[in-house]
Amino acid sequence: MSSGATSTGTDSDSSATALVRRIAEGEITASEALEAYLARVDESEETIRAWDHLARDNARKQAEIADKARRQGAPVGALHGVPLGVKDIFDTFDMPTQYGTPLHQGRRPREDAFAVERLRSQGAIMLGKTSTTELATYAPGVTKTRNPHNPEHTPGGSSSGSAAAVAAGHVPAALGTQTNGSVIRPASFCGVWGYKPSFGAISRTGVLRQAPALDQVGVLAATLRDAGLVAQHMMVHDGRDSAMRPRAAPDLQAAADELPPVTPLMAFVKTPVWDQADSETQEAFGELAQALGEAVTEIALPDSFAHIHTMHKTVMEAEIARNYHRDYERGADQLSDSLRSQIERGREVKAIDYIRSIESIGALAAIADEILNDYDAFLTPAAPGTAPHGLENTGSATFCTIWTYLGMPALSIPLMTGSNGLPIGVQLVGARGDDARLFRMANWLVGAVSGG
Repeated sequence: MSSGATSTGTDSDSSATALVRRIAEGEITASEALEAYLARVDESEETIRAWDHLARDNARKQAEIADKARRQGAPVGALHGVPLGVKDIFDTFDMPTQYGTPLHQGRRPREDAFAVERLRSQGAIMLGKTSTTELATYAPGVTKTRNPHNPEHTPGGSSSGSAAAVAAGHVPAALGTQTNGSVIRPASFCGVWGYKPSFGAISRTGVLRQAPALDQVGVLAATLRDAGLVAQHMMVHDGRDSAMRPRAAPDLQAAADELPPVTPLMAFVKTPVWDQADSETQEAFGELAQALGEAVTEIALPDSFAHIHTMHKTVMEAEIARNYHRDYERGADQLSDSLRSQIERGREVKAIDYIRSIESIGALAAIADEILNDYDAFLTPAAPGTAPHGLENTGSATFCTIWTYLGMPALSIPLMTGSNGLPIGVQLVGARGDDARLFRMANWLVGAVSGG
């Protein structure tokens, strides 16, 4: 496994950050930029199948409106003219939201999800709905998206289409969600940046409810700065989401260009599932830790963390059983075997086990935050290896589970390439609420690996 080139977002004219600047300076119009992206869609979509719904005409109208506003000198937003993909579990008033299942075919919401509304208010153009796995779980959805690096391999899930669309250059960024590993894992498999913020940082109003104790909105992006640009403009308090608290949004775009004020120190954690990483990944992370020298210290997580995977499964499946009850009752025969099994196991979860698993989140997260008083971030794999061959399995989320359960911010950084030529990400995890620090650490890590 070798190190691969990556970027924080200043070197590509097609990055969202660069596109905002180019449109503002008159180098290109929003309509011209959109047509360039649509040309890339036409080049590869037949093979990749990243989109559940592509709104070409609607996007062109949005671009024309954006260009008219600029010509007239009207105020413009921070994402003026930038095309984005929206995972097909976010409500959109002008496009169907079908959750990757025939059970919701033709569903047309009346309003945008809060996150989509915020991005539109900043001038973003919604190019369409990216493919999701079935009800954002483990089985591939209706579209069966492929990995742009090799269409015989999975792109991961459940934010399959968002990761694939960004990797293929269809859009510079796209929305995803994560309840286990649904942003970080596909980002790793597709070789793009994946960002899962601190729990409660972005509203989930208008997003499919799977397991609200765990559900988080995230971003797949071509660059670190693009991930920050898109995410920070969704970080607006929404009283309808009980997980949110009023707080100022961090300037993640700026943090993506900054470095830690002092020499950083990362804690390399293999986690209790290290034996599930393939030998190539284990060797690569050992070499990475060695190459970073004194900036990395290997530590073991406390014994209490060994049970997190079981507790996460308890919470997730119990809440899936509750929230997907109607789908199960009216169309169990149209659900995959894996989702039916999750729902049926969730129905058998004992209340005492669920309550204990929920109550453990805060206590264990506090322990993790305390460990990070001595370190800037945890360094760990984003996935057990490169994307598995075949389209029926979206790959293991096991290296994401701990951090999702604890609500800690995480980034998948496209730094490595396997011997089969497929990418794999390096995962950085920060303390809750310290997302800007995590972005600085990612910027530092890219420079350290590339020798910059």
